[in-house]
Amino acid sequence: MKITELVASFAQPVVEANGCSLWDVEYVREGSDYFLRLYIDKEGGVDITDCEAISRAMDPILDEKDPISESYHFEVCSAGLERTLKRPGDFERFMGSPITIKLYRPRNGLKELPGVLKGYDNGKITAECGKEIITFEKSEVALVRLRVEF
Repeated sequence: MKITELVASFAQPVVEANGCSLWDVEYVREGSDYFLRLYIDKEGGVDITDCEAISRAMDPILDEKDPISESYHFEVCSAGLERTLKRPGDFERFMGSPITIKLYRPRNGLKELPGVLKGYDNGKITAECGKEIITFEKSEVALVRLRVEF
């Protein structure tokens, strides 16, 4: 089991007990440091007290379970308005929402396309980009995230 899956398995009940939902778990190296991040969400939005309460509740659990051998920084963050969509449920939940699609290789000279999420099928993403409907293969797409329009 991957570190992120293991941490998610014991973080989810803690996050839910604090009135939030677990959006994602990330374990990444940035420079010479490693970061373990929980991304949380809740109806009406997450604030600093939510992040602090979950962080305090998770500290002794992480110490006890010790899922990561090297030293790391632990952070609890809001999933944010422009969150990354990863799981099929994410795409279903935000169908019809404005998104930004980042591609590995340019299409029509662009590596980043704004659109509206119109479909998701086993990794294929369909979006309305301008006046055309485009289906992107899973292998083309580096990242899909929500886009806030002002």
